[in-house]
Amino acid sequence: MQPNKCIYMSRDRPNSAWIREMSHARGIRANKQAHSFYLHSHYSELHTKPTWLSVGCISFISPFYSLYCFSVKLDNKSTMENMQYAEELVKEFLLFRGFTSTLQSYESELSTEIGRNFQVDKILDLVFSVYIPKYQLDRLQGLFTFLKQCFTSPADAELFSALAKLEMSVLRYYVVNALKSGRQDKVVEFFGANGNYLLQKRDDWQPWFALLKISTEKNTIKCLKNDMKQLNNKLSELQALLEMKEAEISQLRRNGTGVDLGNMNVRNASVADSSLEGHNIPGVSEESSASGSTAQGSDSQSSSSVKSSTRDEKLHKSSQINNAENEHILVTEDDFPEVKVDFQETFLGHNSSISCCRFSASGSNIASSSVDGTVRIWTYDSSTPSSKNATIYCGSEVSALSWECRSDRLLLIGTANGGIKAWNADAKRVVCDLSTSRDFPSVLDLKCSPIEPVFVSAAASRRPGSTIFDRTGFASLTVWHMKTWKPVTVLPLGEDPPAITSVCFNHNGKILAASATDGMIHMFDMSAGLQITGWPAHDSPVSSVLFGPAETSIFSLGSDGKIFEWSLHNQGQIPWSRDCSRFCSPESFNKHMHEIALDSDGKRLLVTSGLVRAPIYQVQGHESGLRTLAHSASITSVDWHPTLPMYITGSADNSVRVTSIL
Repeated sequence: MQPNKCIYMSRDRPNSAWIREMSHARGIRANKQAHSFYLHSHYSELHTKPTWLSVGCISFISPFYSLYCFSVKLDNKSTMENMQYAEELVKEFLLFRGFTSTLQSYESELSTEIGRNFQVDKILDLVFSVYIPKYQLDRLQGLFTFLKQCFTSPADAELFSALAKLEMSVLRYYVVNALKSGRQDKVVEFFGANGNYLLQKRDDWQPWFALLKISTEKNTIKCLKNDMKQLNNKLSELQALLEMKEAEISQLRRNGTGVDLGNMNVRNASVADSSLEGHNIPGVSEESSASGSTAQGSDSQSSSSVKSSTRDEKLHKSSQINNAENEHILVTEDDFPEVKVDFQETFLGHNSSISCCRFSASGSNIASSSVDGTVRIWTYDSSTPSSKNATIYCGSEVSALSWECRSDRLLLIGTANGGIKAWNADAKRVVCDLSTSRDFPSVLDLKCSPIEPVFVSAAASRRPGSTIFDRTGFASLTVWHMKTWKPVTVLPLGEDPPAITSVCFNHNGKILAASATDGMIHMFDMSAGLQITGWPAHDSPVSSVLFGPAETSIFSLGSDGKIFEWSLHNQGQIPWSRDCSRFCSPESFNKHMHEIALDSDGKRLLVTSGLVRAPIYQVQGHESGLRTLAHSASITSVDWHPTLPMYITGSADNSVRVTSIL
C-alpha cells in the first residue's frame, strides 16, 4: 500500500479494502457510502455494458495538501449528488488538518466555478502565465513530476509518453522565452540545473547546448551601440574642447589683443554660420585672414569682436553685456544649441506624412500613424521583444492615438471619419470598432484615464474653411467605458460649443482639461461629469493643452505661436511663457495641428515645428532651450518617453525618429 499515491485508474472494480485503508491513513472517515462510489459512463451506443473506473483524482497542485484516492460511482441520475459528497469530503479533510485559509479559498472557488468539468485552461494559465513568464523553473518541473506520478498502470504508457513529449516542448518554450526576453542568465541557469540529465538521457537536447556559446545578432547590435555611445562621448568631449578654445579666443579679442577681421570676413563668417545652422565648427578661415590684418583702435576692436563672435559664444554668453555699447545680447530660437545626442533611431516604415506618434505606458513600444490611414507599432531597441509589432490599416486619415495608461496592451486609434478602433497589441487584433455620431464625424483627440477604465474622445462637426480650425465646427466630448465599449456620458459644453482640439487628464484622472478653438480652456470634474471652471487662455484657437509636472499648472499652445503656463492656484497668473511663432506660424496650421509635450521631470517642453527642427524649451532653470536634430521636412508630432530623457519626432518626410539626449 502506498499512502501517498494520488491517482489510481483501472478497468476493474475498485478495491474497497484499499479505499478503506487509504481513508484511515489520511484520518478521514471512510463510510459505507464512500466504498460504493463508482464512475459509470457510456462512451457510445456500441458500449452497452457499463464501464467501471476507480478514480482517485482529487489532488491539488499546491504545497499545502494532497488528498487521498477514492472511488466514485456516477450514473446519469446521481452525478450531482456524488460530486457534492466529494466536495464535502474535501472540506472535512481540510477542517481535520486545520487548513482554514485553504478551506476559505476552496469555498470561494466553488462559489465562482463556471463548470464542473476538468479545468484545463487554469493549468495552462498556471504554466504559460505564471511559471514561464516569471521563470519559476523549479515549480514548472515539479508540476510535470507530479503529473508523471499520476500514471502508474501499464495501460497508461501511451499517455505517459505524450506527457514526456509535452514536458520537453514546454521546457524548450521556457528556453526560447528567456532568450526572446533577453534573459541569458535564465538560460544558463536552466542548463546548469538540468544539463547532465539532458545530455545523458535525451540526445535530442544536445543541439540546444549551442545556445550557451552562440553570439547572437542582438549581442552584436548591442556591442555596436556601445561603441557608438563611446564614440559620441569622445566627440562630445572634443566639441567641448573646441568651444572652450573659441571662448578663449573671443575673450582675448574683447580684451584688445585681437585684430580686425574686416567687413568682408565678417560677412563670410555670418553666411557660413547661417548655412551650418548651429554646427560647432571652428572658424579656421576667419583666423587665417585675421593674421594678416593690422591692429586698430580699442573701440573698433571691441565693435568688430562683438560682430564676429561665433554663434556658440552667443549661446553661452547670451546675457553678457556688450563691452562697447553696454547692451544685452538676447537669445532667440536661432541661437539655441543643438541637443547632445546619446543615440538616435530612425523608423522609415510609413509611406506618407506622419500624423501622430506616441510612446506606450512603459516606453518600450511606439505607435505611429500617417495620413494614409496606416498605424505601425514598433520598438526602437533591438533588445526589446518585438512581439507587439504590427501594421494596422484604418481606411482613413488617423488623427489621434492613445495608449492605455496601465499597460502596453491596448491602443486607441481615432480617425478623421469618426471611427475609434481599440487594438489589442498582445492578440494583434481589433477588439472593438466604435463610431461617433453622424453630427460629429471627425475625431480630434483621444485620452485614456490613468486610473479608471475609461477614455475621452473629442469629436467635431465639419464645415468649409482654409485652416484646420476653420474646418472644425461644433464640439462633442464623450466619455467611454473600456470594458463595455459603450458611452458613459457626454460632458456639458453649452449650446453650439466650439470644437475641442485637445484633452488631458491629471495624475489621478479626476480632472480633465480641454482646449477649444475659441481660445478657452475648460476644466471638468470626471466623478460628477460637470464643468468646474474655464477661462480665456488665448486670443486665437488653442491647439494643445497638458498638465504641468506638479499638477499646479497647465500649459497651452495657441495658433498664434504663444505658449503659456497657467497657474491653477492663482487663476489668471502666468508663471512662464514663450513665443514660438517662428516655428508654429499661422500658415503651418493649414496642414496640421501643432502640439506640445513635457518630459517626465517637467523641465523640458518640446513643440512641433513648421521647420525641419523643433525647439526644446527649458521650463525650469536659467537655460533658454535646445534644438532637435534636423528632419528633411516639418515636424508634425512629438512625444516624450515616460521615464527616460528620450523623445520622439514624426515628420512630413514620412520618418519617425527616437532621440536619446545627454
